[in-house]
Amino acid sequence: MRHENLTTLCYIEREGSYLMLHRIKKKGDMNQDKWLGVGGHLEQGESPEECLLREVKEETGLSLGSYRLRGIITFVSDKYPDEYMFLYTADSYEGDLTECEEGELKWVPKEEINQLSLWEGDRIFFDRLLADSPFFSLKLVYRGEHLAEVLLNGTPSLIS
Repeated sequence: MRHENLTTLCYIEREGSYLMLHRIKKKGDMNQDKWLGVGGHLEQGESPEECLLREVKEETGLSLGSYRLRGIITFVSDKYPDEYMFLYTADSYEGDLTECEEGELKWVPKEEINQLSLWEGDRIFFDRLLADSPFFSLKLVYRGEHLAEVLLNGTPSLIS
């Protein structure tokens, strides 16, 4: 049994790039055609770290050696159930990249990520990752596909 509203997401770093997943293979995917990190839903009795390690291995074939919890993201939507996501970055891994059932994996230079098809809110937490900001809590409220409200560490934030 998996927790539908508890997820992990990881951006694996290598030589100035993040490993990105272009979600193009999964039928009925709410993230269809978007670029994301790798991760997924927590299983019954699983910690966020256990989920992170399992999902990265399943989706990429890589075993993480070093990772860091960077933030907790709360997604609220008028189309989907609320979701609470543990956001990680990783800078050490072992193994060889394998094919992913959910899409195409690609190393993307960090300075090119904002040119990809991303959710609006992902751009906000990417900016925090790139600035190496301390641990943060981010609440993203969507109306349809549009980002309507942002709270950073409990404080309303302007949407750029």
